[in-house]
Amino acid sequence: MRTGAGHSSGFMPRPLNILSIQSSVAFGHVGNSAAVFPLQRIGVEVWPVNTVHFSNHTGYGTWRGIVLPVDAVAEVIQGIEERQVLARCNGVLSGYMGDASLGRIVLEAVAKVRFANPDAAYCCDPVMGDIGRGFFVRPGIPEFIKDHAIPAATIVTPNQFELEYLANLQINDLASALRAVDVIMARGPRVILVTSLRRQDEADDRIGVLAVDANEAHLIETPLLPLNVNGAGDMTAALFFAHWLRIGSIKEALELTIASVFEVLETTARSGEREMQLIEAQECLANPERRFLARRVR
Repeated sequence: MRTGAGHSSGFMPRPLNILSIQSSVAFGHVGNSAAVFPLQRIGVEVWPVNTVHFSNHTGYGTWRGIVLPVDAVAEVIQGIEERQVLARCNGVLSGYMGDASLGRIVLEAVAKVRFANPDAAYCCDPVMGDIGRGFFVRPGIPEFIKDHAIPAATIVTPNQFELEYLANLQINDLASALRAVDVIMARGPRVILVTSLRRQDEADDRIGVLAVDANEAHLIETPLLPLNVNGAGDMTAALFFAHWLRIGSIKEALELTIASVFEVLETTARSGEREMQLIEAQECLANPERRFLARRVR
């Protein structure tokens, strides 16, 4: 029997409502297509606002569909506001931004939600690039995220490449990762979750995830799986945000998130498929088994 979350452990989650502004694909799992189902599976009510609707993610090299006009995205958010439900929104989640103008719409939505509910949090997944690929977003987006989105965010969930850019520091070891996190936290965010952390003081076959708040820092290292999938970061940000909103502990949120994410990726690796096997592995979302425990590093 699984333990650690869900009804099997006797834990009854309080209702959460999250406004998720991200991309969407018909086939596969990235953006909202990687975040909405995992959130729903752990009992979160999600209000997805799609910024693009593509046939598949762009990693395939070809795709069809449209980037939704900024005005259309703003209209959907306005329609939600007109339902007079923003006071019930616990948080806003944003991911890939197709254009800096969309970023302004996201921050306007955050401001509206916080006006209606001052306790609402904003989780910014600063999707910009990755080690080996460099930046893969339009010019102006990295600067917008660094100068405007980060100061507005409650939680920021960069990968190592994005953390280095945001802090303007190179990360070689745990100490330099913590220094980079401190640089970002000094600009306003309360919590930083660093994903895909590869360090010289870590074995080559391991990968780390680091969670930090004002009081403590926790690290989980897992085996590096032979995978080349998209959307794992989107799922990770969504799950960590929801668990943190619900529990308030970065250690608990980190352990629950990694328990689910690793099993989804492990299931995907066994399947040989390119897309994350969210449906096949869905039980680990609702009832994660904590195989990896967080180690306090500060």
